[in-house]
Amino acid sequence: MAFAIPLSKPNCPDMCGNVIIPYPFGIGQECSANPSFTIDCRNFTNPKTPFLSSLDLQVLEVSLRRGIVIVNQPVSPMNCSTQQKEQSLGKSLFGTPFIFSRFYNVLIVLGCKNVVTLLTNKTTAGVCMAVCRSSGYTPTYTSCNGVDCCKTNIPQLLQEQQIIYRSSDTNTRFCGYAFLVHDNWLLNDYKKYKGLQGNLSNPFDNEFVLAPVALDWEFRPADFELVICRNRPYYSSDGRILYNSSSMLCLCKNGFDGNPYLKHGCQDIDECSNSTLNFCSYGETCINKFGYYKCQKGKKSRIEMAFIAIGPGLGALILLVVAWRSYKVIRRRIKANRKQKFFKRNGGLLLEQQLSSTQNGVERTKLFSSKELEQATDHFNVNRILGIGGQGTVYKGMLSDGRIVVVKKSQKVDKDDLEVFINEVVILSQINHRNVVKLLGCCLETEVPLLVYEFIPNDTLFQHIHNPTEEFPLTWEMRLRIATEVSLALSYLHSAASVPIYHRDIKSTNILLDDKY
Repeated sequence: MAFAIPLSKPNCPDMCGNVIIPYPFGIGQECSANPSFTIDCRNFTNPKTPFLSSLDLQVLEVSLRRGIVIVNQPVSPMNCSTQQKEQSLGKSLFGTPFIFSRFYNVLIVLGCKNVVTLLTNKTTAGVCMAVCRSSGYTPTYTSCNGVDCCKTNIPQLLQEQQIIYRSSDTNTRFCGYAFLVHDNWLLNDYKKYKGLQGNLSNPFDNEFVLAPVALDWEFRPADFELVICRNRPYYSSDGRILYNSSSMLCLCKNGFDGNPYLKHGCQDIDECSNSTLNFCSYGETCINKFGYYKCQKGKKSRIEMAFIAIGPGLGALILLVVAWRSYKVIRRRIKANRKQKFFKRNGGLLLEQQLSSTQNGVERTKLFSSKELEQATDHFNVNRILGIGGQGTVYKGMLSDGRIVVVKKSQKVDKDDLEVFINEVVILSQINHRNVVKLLGCCLETEVPLLVYEFIPNDTLFQHIHNPTEEFPLTWEMRLRIATEVSLALSYLHSAASVPIYHRDIKSTNILLDDKY
């Protein structure tokens, strides 16, 4: 069965301009529940503009489900004064059934040269002060995060807005704005006022004179048969109920919809008219009842019986495939998360920051992936080990481009030494001398850092001194040349490098010989 939601009393208009007026509000006193809810349609615009007569404020929206009415409230800038000044914001709601909604409204202060205190019964209920932005900082006004703009919650049961403010600037007449507003204003309406964005620390716009405010209201229906009323809950940002207001919010019971404030205003919902409103399974018939529905099973065809017979096996197969694919996805995600965790723990973010601030740093140092180095070293095969020392294990590897490299698997780096380790990587990656082993890059995605150096093929000077061979007679001329090249390398490190480096461990085991010895 179809039904129409009753909005107003019979023979009463339910719309003024583009705003739907649901009872207990009404156009004219004969259609409203009491004078405080009377809507006045004023004809100075086309279509006509609705005003809440008791407050003389323009109505933007009336919501029965949320129990609010949104009105346009006057806004004016604050006059600059280094002396403490008191000011009332907008209309007072004393003597009406309305209160400023704590859930939907916030107090906003635009500009950074004011200290604003919200009062209730002469008691401080909130303080808002924005800091001036620093050079180069671009504030995000959709969040109003405290830079050139701040916002604060308001207390419950607020009916009058009173503030105390003090400004630090007397060079201009106006020092920004302090006003109560619906919390969607920053997202939807702020960008319309160009003057507010011209000088963010001291905004002013001639056209900014109204701001939307949500008002809670309460009206007890006479017909409670299909209506449920409860204390209006207020929620925190994470969904927890902060408190229940003393005011009541009334809604139609489950299975019914309509206007709970009208007699017989709540009507049965036909859940069977729309498949999204019921949970009947395939083959079941939806039967609407008063306030609910039920699903009735019918006779099954041969096709349905065959599907039932083969369905479980097919479903199990599909479930198995889905489970296997899910396992693969989860496993890849776990590996990616582990790599990201190791990357952060080993100082990856600090290294990226250092590289970005170092001239040509990104070109000089490569961040290798763990997969790339695993393939290069045959998954760190023991047959690829070149040596084991106090600083770690050294492997021989070949990159995908054919280059032979040395991969050093370091000992675990202490958290306190990360900055020193990263600084050394950045400094060493900038060394460019033919007699100094070049650091090609590193990998921080593993449990311990991996360093990648160029490969020097002919072992150490120590090996050739103590185990001479006929193929390589270590003559005095050759020894002198090696010593000279070591001296040139040390001279470069001490004097020519961008950051002086002192090796402090020069010995024959640390001198490697290339293919030209």
